[in-house]
Amino acid sequence: MRIAAHAALATALLTASTACVSSGKYRALERRVAELEERETERQLEVSGTLLRIEAQLAALAANFGRLSDLGVEDLYAKLTRLEAQVERVGAARPPSRPTRPQPDPAKTYAVAVDGSPSRGPADALVTIVRAGEYACPYCEKTRPTIDQLLAEYGTDLRFVHKDYIVHPQTATDAAHAGCAAHAQGRFWELDALLWEKAFKTRQFDAAHLETLAVEAGLDLDRYRADVAGACPARVVTEMAELSAVGVAATPAFFINGRFLSGAQPVTAFRTIIDEELALARKRVKAGARKKRYYEEWVVKKGLTRLEPTTPP
Repeated sequence: MRIAAHAALATALLTASTACVSSGKYRALERRVAELEERETERQLEVSGTLLRIEAQLAALAANFGRLSDLGVEDLYAKLTRLEAQVERVGAARPPSRPTRPQPDPAKTYAVAVDGSPSRGPADALVTIVRAGEYACPYCEKTRPTIDQLLAEYGTDLRFVHKDYIVHPQTATDAAHAGCAAHAQGRFWELDALLWEKAFKTRQFDAAHLETLAVEAGLDLDRYRADVAGACPARVVTEMAELSAVGVAATPAFFINGRFLSGAQPVTAFRTIIDEELALARKRVKAGARKKRYYEEWVVKKGLTRLEPTTPP
């Protein structure tokens, strides 16, 4: 492009000498030629400097390689030992890592509201399990048989509630919105099963596939689309903010009558807390607590609404 520019300017100068061109234009063309020549000289100097630096680096690498090649096996081993010792000293001097994010205290009760959320089991069950989860989480999927087993074991004493908490936004966000839209039509659990079986297991979370599953679940597609684009995104964001306030930072996270249990735990871990809470609830109901309002009165109203500040050691 520089050669072409120079040729164009030369042609313009030649034209100026054989045609009616003002002296002002002629001087401007001369200045332009001088500027381009100066830039070309600077570019050549920069290239030369870069080549010299590369040659110097190659020479240094060659010298280092030569020195290492002259060393025997024992010398190389001794050199490696010294380097490892240096690495250990540097690691020991490294500042301590930042403390991990505090989790909810399993001994305390947290106020996790469930009104308006999808649930299985009677509303007046004495024990409620809330799961904060998403449809791209393998550990959430792993707990499904555990929840089914517990619901069968405890019958009318147990309720299970789903709440959205997204940790893989690129894959799980649309599925959460789809579940919300299904819940608005009273068919959450129908779509929930399809999302696990035909979205999670196939890793198909695109909007078109989710619409196919919505139709299969019996949803009105126009209403589904309106909710996915309208009310559901805000609802999911609000739900996540409420869960974050009580310490949720990963999935799955469970609250059993407000008591925290993290991860895909064995069924015995759930039973331990359920049995404790069930015995306590029965005792309170016998003393006069209202069974139909038990969760609202003893968990939501009396529980902590956020993590309590911790005292550093």
